[in-house]
Amino acid sequence: MAETFNIYCDESCHLEHDHIPVMVLGAVWCRAAVVREVSRRIREIKERHGLPPGMEIKWSKLSPAKQQLYLDLVDEFFGDEELHFRGIVIQNKKELDHAAFSQTHDTWYYKMCFTMIEPIIDPTQGYRVYLDIKDTRSEEKRRKLEEVLRSSVRDLEGRIIERVQQIRSHESAVMQLTDVLIGAIAYCNRRLTGNAAKLEVVKRIRQRSGWSLDVTTWLREPKLSLLCWQPRGGGDV
Repeated sequence: MAETFNIYCDESCHLEHDHIPVMVLGAVWCRAAVVREVSRRIREIKERHGLPPGMEIKWSKLSPAKQQLYLDLVDEFFGDEELHFRGIVIQNKKELDHAAFSQTHDTWYYKMCFTMIEPIIDPTQGYRVYLDIKDTRSEEKRRKLEEVLRSSVRDLEGRIIERVQQIRSHESAVMQLTDVLIGAIAYCNRRLTGNAAKLEVVKRIRQRSGWSLDVTTWLREPKLSLLCWQPRGGGDV
């Protein structure tokens, strides 16, 4: 019997001209049937650390005072066999040459989103893809990504890619977990060292995953799958 899976997608340093050399796309995915239970456990972690259950957790908010909270969230992810992560690290973003491949940064962005999500998709199952609302162009991005994903698996009726939907990250505990994981991966690949608490979280993810977070893992790595992608003389995939 087919099941429905939720895929929660987020991004870090994704703007073309932000002068940051590294970009990260990432997604946490799990069966839709377990989302409520996962969210409950994340709320309980917040409460144990004296935070309101509805308070949004973001990588940018990680401070020494909240270090253990974030370590507990990482342990929750790695301790739950229902949760999986797939990400792409784009290195040397400034070397992208979209004109050489007759494409825009947006076109390339959708290619990379597809490259990230495609290994997750089993055409015998159903998928709901959730995007964190970023800006006024979020609806355009949602519509285009839904079109690209459905076209790639010849899913004209939306039986596989049931929907691509925008949500606000404060409404989803799993989306907040995605933000933490891609934030840590971006921090690692940017070689930043100024925040000791963030370094400890990166260290914990490395320990629990068995990966350095700056190299490509096995494609079908079941827990944390990562592709480190380098421009090859332009913006090609």
